[in-house]
Amino acid sequence: MIPNNDIKKTVCTFLNRHIKNHEFQGDEAIFTSALFNSLFAMQLVLFLEKEYRIKVENEDLDLSNFNTLNAISAFVEQKASCDCHEH
Repeated sequence: MIPNNDIKKTVCTFLNRHIKNHEFQGDEAIFTSALFNSLFAMQLVLFLEKEYRIKVENEDLDLSNFNTLNAISAFVEQKASCDCHEH
């Protein structure tokens, strides 16, 4: 199990490579705030797949899974725990 705060810190570091000098909050809307676009969404998905060795399926591509740090963290935790049970 990956600690929730570790996921948030890692994702925050990734986001800050693209948006400088912004303190992301857990419930801050990342995509609906126009900070990022749909192309960046795919970069984020690829980053999460590589960083956490998870597979984001088509049915997972819902804004509610990626619009806040809290949502991303919960999504990664859920996917990582599912993947562990399958192996």
